[in-house]
Amino acid sequence: MKIQLVYDRPSQISTDLLVVILDSKIKLHDLTGNLLEETVRRVGRDLNEKRLKKEYFTSLDSRVGDQHVVIFSTILEPSYNVWESLKIFVARSIRMARDHGISRVCVVLNTEEAAPFIGKAVEGAILGAYTFDRYKTEKAEFHKVEVTIAALKSHDQQNRHYLQRYTAVSDAVNEARDMINEPGSVATPEYLAEAARKIAKESDLDLKVWDEKKLQKEGYNGLLQVGRGSSHPPRLIRLAYRARKAKAHLAFVGKGVTFDSGGISLKPAEKMFEMKGDMSGGAAVLYALKAIGKLKPAVNVTGIVPTAENFPDANAQRPGDIFYAKNGKSIMVDNTDAEGRLILTDGLYLAGQEEATHILDIATLTGACVRALGLSVAGIMGNAPKLIQAVIRSGQNQGELFWELPLPAEYKDLLKTPYADLNNIGGPVAGALTAGLFLQEFVPEGTPWAHLDIAGPFIREKEWKYFEAGAIGFGLKTLVDLAQRFNEYQLMETAIARSLS
Repeated sequence: MKIQLVYDRPSQISTDLLVVILDSKIKLHDLTGNLLEETVRRVGRDLNEKRLKKEYFTSLDSRVGDQHVVIFSTILEPSYNVWESLKIFVARSIRMARDHGISRVCVVLNTEEAAPFIGKAVEGAILGAYTFDRYKTEKAEFHKVEVTIAALKSHDQQNRHYLQRYTAVSDAVNEARDMINEPGSVATPEYLAEAARKIAKESDLDLKVWDEKKLQKEGYNGLLQVGRGSSHPPRLIRLAYRARKAKAHLAFVGKGVTFDSGGISLKPAEKMFEMKGDMSGGAAVLYALKAIGKLKPAVNVTGIVPTAENFPDANAQRPGDIFYAKNGKSIMVDNTDAEGRLILTDGLYLAGQEEATHILDIATLTGACVRALGLSVAGIMGNAPKLIQAVIRSGQNQGELFWELPLPAEYKDLLKTPYADLNNIGGPVAGALTAGLFLQEFVPEGTPWAHLDIAGPFIREKEWKYFEAGAIGFGLKTLVDLAQRFNEYQLMETAIARSLS
């Protein structure tokens, strides 16, 4: 799909579908003197008075040419802010063009602060034009659609920046969605490692990959335990972006279970196919690093993806098995389906070895978080309130919602077992919280850390906002936003104060 930015008025642009978006507070269009002006006013009035309850789509008369217009209003999406509504409407316009055989789409933006809106329109177009049709004989052919964004006010240089920024991030999200949507038989641990090699080359990143022999030699037992039952051996992937003279060092640790059958503690058959997406956190980290390598924020970023396949066979770990994690603590495996936290112990240890000043892990970790927060909101918890608030704010900037959950110290008792230092599950209640408390045991001492549980919003059964059904790539945009705004959030000062206290 081709996207271009122009500064002409709609009457001067050759297009097949003109997209007008109305908002009660922000004037996003300028059709003064255009034949559509009266139509837009009338439709806006009908929407405000609720006589019209959906977008207005029509063909224009012969004086304008063989064109169509679609008029949206943020009134139609009261649950979302104007940026999210803009992305939703641009995505719908792209799909409308596809369904009506329309090849050229023009979105009119006229706000005085056009640049951020241009970025959001680009994001809506790219994410809305995504479809996973690799295995279908009939293709969606979104590539035939050309999108023009008519920016009537503001500075070209700033507009171009937002165009490039949101293109890079949105393309990365779609690549992550491709990886997550692939069958588990395709997206194996080595497949993720090979993708990381390609990303490192394209974005000029440093790469290191541990194979099973190196994992055994260095004692990364969490990955080895989880991957014992699979014919596809585990990998530990490390991608590194380094900024000049940067003191801050973010580590993103992404859970990469490429298929989670539950192991010996086998999952129910219903919807088990969705567990091909149990590496969504890992995919978000890999492709966030790709975007970061292109955008070059003023902070060091290391992406770490422990990746394994959780299968039952004669070699698989058993309930009751005990092993030593990389940091020396012993873990009893009470339930082999609580495997993500086991491989994250290796990732968190490596983040410490990389001397990260701040650590985030992102994982499809617990069904308990889904039951608590549903399918649209991710959970977040950790030991650093300012870091947690920064993640929540970055998520809000990007339309990804996080809700802070507590880590009550008394709940650590739920992880006790007479046989080892830690049990890998905490019982039938507070599952999301005990999972976070388990991970906290492997965070390097004194390091600000946040845990992002994305088990709810990583996948959708039906079309949602500007996403088609399937993988969302949730969390990637938040990670990139956090890296770009890290210095603005002044998180290094918090880390220094914490280390001195």
